[in-house]
Amino acid sequence: MTAEEQRTGNVLGRISFADAPAAPGLDDGIPRLTTHMANELVPSVQEIWRTDRPVRAGAAGDAVFAEDGEHLFYAARLGPRPVYRDAVRELYENALRLTWERGYTDLARMWNLIGGITSPNADGLEIYRDFCIGRAEAFAAFAEQFPQLPAATGIGTLSPGVDLCFLAAKPGRAVHLENPRQTPAYKYPSAYGPKSPSFARATFLRDLETPGAGRLLVSGTASILGDDTVHLDNVARQTEETLRNIEALVGSDNLRRHGVDGVGYDVKDLDQVKVYVRDAEDLPVVKGICESAFPRETDIAYFNVAVCRPDLLVEIEGVCS
Repeated sequence: MTAEEQRTGNVLGRISFADAPAAPGLDDGIPRLTTHMANELVPSVQEIWRTDRPVRAGAAGDAVFAEDGEHLFYAARLGPRPVYRDAVRELYENALRLTWERGYTDLARMWNLIGGITSPNADGLEIYRDFCIGRAEAFAAFAEQFPQLPAATGIGTLSPGVDLCFLAAKPGRAVHLENPRQTPAYKYPSAYGPKSPSFARATFLRDLETPGAGRLLVSGTASILGDDTVHLDNVARQTEETLRNIEALVGSDNLRRHGVDGVGYDVKDLDQVKVYVRDAEDLPVVKGICESAFPRETDIAYFNVAVCRPDLLVEIEGVCS
């Protein structure tokens, strides 16, 4: 894999949640991933990851990336496939290889945006389960380089294909967290697929210049206790349970359990919140609960897309800093 590079400003990457997908590219030297997650009910929005350091951006095959010496942003797209396993493995292996070779050994936060996530592939296997096989095989191939799994979201989009983007950091900064209320996703039983999902519930990214400071990157979180979906067919209770799961995940007790002392958050500290709602008619209910849970100034974006299990009605993620 060869990389063509250029210097740019202080933006690591942009994610456009638009009304159609597009191949990743460099816009004015800035990596952009465009995924189809806007429709007539939710507007197009853009997420921007910034740094105070000089940035070098480049392309590697069909992927784009940017780095500032401490952080790496990477984005790639995989077009529609009858079966995704082998293509996803190759997609991930290429991404992990570039990340390792450039010295970013701490994976921090991944997004897997998957069209038809709960639909069957050509073999009749659910597309998310198909995807999870390829992802798990890639992580197994790079287990020595990346022995710990990062925070991640696996969520539906409105067009076929897989969009991947992630953030990584130089060594010694990432602490990966599990939730005391939930079974680690990578330990799910085979009832949820041939390979368990490969992610942690959150990642705390330490600020090396300020002891005790950092940023907590919260994975897509849903109404799951242990490994079971709870509150079936009740979107209000699923939303409330999801918020309770986040509260347990980000609190000081759980951070201390993972070796992060003197730091703790609650739900109200989340920002850059993304809320994924499966059914359009449930959007008002979910918005009402979230508007009560989060301060008025919280940056919240809502999307009407499928969640990674057919019985999950809502999923929420965010950042505490």
